[in-house]
Amino acid sequence: MRRRDLIKGFVGSVAAWPTVTRAQQRDRLRRIGVLMALAADDPTGQARFVAFVQALQELGWTDGRNVRIDTRWAAGDAERFRRYAAELVALTPDVILASGGTGVGALLQASRTVPIVFTQTQDPVGAGYVDSLALPGGNTTGFTNAEYGASGKYLELLKEIAPRVARAAVLRDPTVPQGIGQFGAIQAVAPSLGVELRPIDVHDASEMERAVTAFARSANGGLIVTGSSLTALHRDLIITLAARHKLPAVYWERFFVINGGLISYGADSIDPHRRAAGYVDRILKGEKPADLPVQAPVKYELAMNLKTAKALGLSVPQSLLARADEVIE
Repeated sequence: MRRRDLIKGFVGSVAAWPTVTRAQQRDRLRRIGVLMALAADDPTGQARFVAFVQALQELGWTDGRNVRIDTRWAAGDAERFRRYAAELVALTPDVILASGGTGVGALLQASRTVPIVFTQTQDPVGAGYVDSLALPGGNTTGFTNAEYGASGKYLELLKEIAPRVARAAVLRDPTVPQGIGQFGAIQAVAPSLGVELRPIDVHDASEMERAVTAFARSANGGLIVTGSSLTALHRDLIITLAARHKLPAVYWERFFVINGGLISYGADSIDPHRRAAGYVDRILKGEKPADLPVQAPVKYELAMNLKTAKALGLSVPQSLLARADEVIE
């Protein structure tokens, strides 16, 4: 081969390197971590996860073909959140989905560089997860599940469906910002509704059972269950306690009502997981969480269980029934 042809061939091959490299980067198997707040056998947790995976598939990402999805289920346990967050970060994923605010905190302790997209998270600014909703600024962005102001609606609904309630126990997780923030919003409307509040901090099942049982010894009581991984984890116990002590109860998520709770008001928890797939897709294509604004819920749902209302001797106002998105008879 002549020297001129050899040089020409070498130059041509060098020029092709960036194209080959870009193609390899585009075609390589990408990795997504998923940290779910609920248990692996929880129907609601499964519905959220399936919604996320299906939305990814619609965007062209299929597990085992061009992406690998590593999933951990924390089941509301603080130690599992920390352990699984460290495990997922160690896998060096391209992005992690965190379903629940507790998972976000654990992941940020493990890494400030791995991109994180969150769902089911309240007040990410107050928690220090992002700089602002419009410009998150760090490695985290996602979808909030409520504004604190909406928490005052719980007490309004409790008085509407059970007008005789004069005292309300508020179950909350004091270790997360939303536990304090939601109680503050409820406390702000309590005087105008003539209701005395008592916070019950949720740490474990036995403590919660003792506190609710003690509260129920006085008359005209009601129950408000605010959003957290712990109240989701112990929902069957909470519903049982409310029924046992004849306490009208308002919950933050519809799965309480499906399982026998009285009434719930909160954002749709499935849709944000579909929307989160869009942010994961954009990050996999090169965008930064810092530039993707945190988004608020687009739909709130009111659900009620008429069978439970009847068992409590409550007559549901027609105006409340007319506003309900779901009624279980």
